[in-house]
Amino acid sequence: MNHTSATNVGVVGCGLMGAGIAEVAARSGHDVVVVESDEARATAGRDRLEASLQRAEAKGKIPSAADVLARIRVVTVMEELADRDLVVEAIVEDEAAKTALFRQLDAIVTSPDAILASNTSSIPIMKLAVVTSRPTHVLGIHFFNPVPVLKLVEIVPSLLTDRETVARSRTFVEGLGKEPIDCQDRAGFVVNALLIPFILSAIRMFESGFATAEDIDRGLVLGAAHPQGPLALADLIGLDTTKAVAESLYEEFKEQLYAPPPLLARMVEAGLLGRKTGRGFYTYDK
Repeated sequence: MNHTSATNVGVVGCGLMGAGIAEVAARSGHDVVVVESDEARATAGRDRLEASLQRAEAKGKIPSAADVLARIRVVTVMEELADRDLVVEAIVEDEAAKTALFRQLDAIVTSPDAILASNTSSIPIMKLAVVTSRPTHVLGIHFFNPVPVLKLVEIVPSLLTDRETVARSRTFVEGLGKEPIDCQDRAGFVVNALLIPFILSAIRMFESGFATAEDIDRGLVLGAAHPQGPLALADLIGLDTTKAVAESLYEEFKEQLYAPPPLLARMVEAGLLGRKTGRGFYTYDK
């Protein structure tokens, strides 16, 4: 791998985040292979990418959606990642699933110089690094949703990540037109460690009957210039993801402010996950 840029990029997972990461990499000229777990998900991922790129072309953000799509292959076979210089994992926010995947990537990706990155929003990078034979080349590269729009990327080395891996990752991220910030390997990193307790306190305020969801959100939008309120934001993130990040933070710090409120747990159990299911703190047209 030339150390100025990663040419061959791999992405595992073609959901919202994975598709977004694949899109920005391909838009920046990288050759991208995306792996999904089965053909149905691969097809859904391809459709998602195509729709997003066609929107970008219609808005004049890219000259040709077809040219970008030509640089992306969505496959169902992990072995297709063997020749990649950098692989970003963007699967479900579950520690057991991610560690299993990093073991697999370590065995498949042939170049000893290749970087194995996780897009996790809350799982400590060290837990993923130590299951590989190359912990110096493992780190977090955490994008924000929607990936094509939001500029921020958190770069999270573990205690074992070497400096060159960090420098190469930063170059890659900047090459995508993104702005990296450096974070330490603590659950939640910078953004979620601040954002999740804020969202949870809004949920507790609503749960206690202190104020309506609309008034809580309107208060933050009009009184603190937030682009959207915390409950609408939780619906956008997904209440299942919000709860998973909260649990990861609570596990790490044992601070009460990170504990998911009972209402959040009940809503997740009921399948009321926010925008993606049509109902959370608000109701959406599916």
